[in-house]
Amino acid sequence: MGFCSAVTLAFATIFSLVAVALLAIAFSTDNWITITVKRNVLKDKISILENQLGKEQNEVELDMKESPLYFTRTRGLFRECYPGEKSEDPEKTSSPLGERVVLYMSPVETWCRNLDYYIPDEKDVTKTLGKEEMTRIHMSRAMVALFIVGFFFMFVSFTAGIRGCWKTSPSNITASAILMLIACLFSAGGMGLWHGVEHWERNKITTKSDTELFTQSWPEELYKNSEFKYEWSYIVSWIGVGLALISSILFSLAAVCIRTDKEREDAMNMQYLMPVYHQKQQAQPYGPYGYAAYPGPYYGSQYGPYNY
Repeated sequence: MGFCSAVTLAFATIFSLVAVALLAIAFSTDNWITITVKRNVLKDKISILENQLGKEQNEVELDMKESPLYFTRTRGLFRECYPGEKSEDPEKTSSPLGERVVLYMSPVETWCRNLDYYIPDEKDVTKTLGKEEMTRIHMSRAMVALFIVGFFFMFVSFTAGIRGCWKTSPSNITASAILMLIACLFSAGGMGLWHGVEHWERNKITTKSDTELFTQSWPEELYKNSEFKYEWSYIVSWIGVGLALISSILFSLAAVCIRTDKEREDAMNMQYLMPVYHQKQQAQPYGPYGYAAYPGPYYGSQYGPYNY
């Protein structure tokens, strides 16, 4: 294996491993987006919220106590988490109280709730949802499926790449490049659907909800005092997609280098192969064994003259 193929293959392997690691981290963490709510400001504007929501003061105060829309939170693909302590005191808690949402302690010791994909839909909730909400759910399910399929193609790409490195086979390395490219496209498709879900939630769905990010139905004061910000899980995911694409390109270049090295090696070996041609011998007058094989008249002997 030449210098070009060795270096290119090494970098392709490193980038592919980093890509799958970053995508796995982003897939499993809950810091895709942070919704920061100015809760203290909203507490001073309860009367305005009453008018915008058409509710009584005690109902607005109950919403601010139990609805997750009034709490700062981070959101991932599967969970929504509330940083800070949970307290039964509504003035001190950083997480919703009551039974409106079910919270549990996550592995990183934050209070979280699961995002519902309705798989399975045990209570037939999806039958009561509108067209736009069902479109959002289908896109959310497809997004998760695309990421999982992308991970599968990465695993198959690694298998083909290991086989190609072991046998120094340009065809296997090319297959690994194609599979990595497919994995990159599936992951990028998952990212695209994530943005589609985000767009649908903020701009298409007008149904009122106490838990979801349907901002079109939020009161104006809540929307003004809520800030959306992309976080590190989202950034890490796009970096992983980019590294998967770079890895695919490097695998392709490595296959070209290996094929070129093999052709150069075969050309050098041809110089040491000498052609051998069959040569015809000239006919000899005494046969194939020469004149010595045929006795002739001898005039004397090596043992001297004989006297009879």
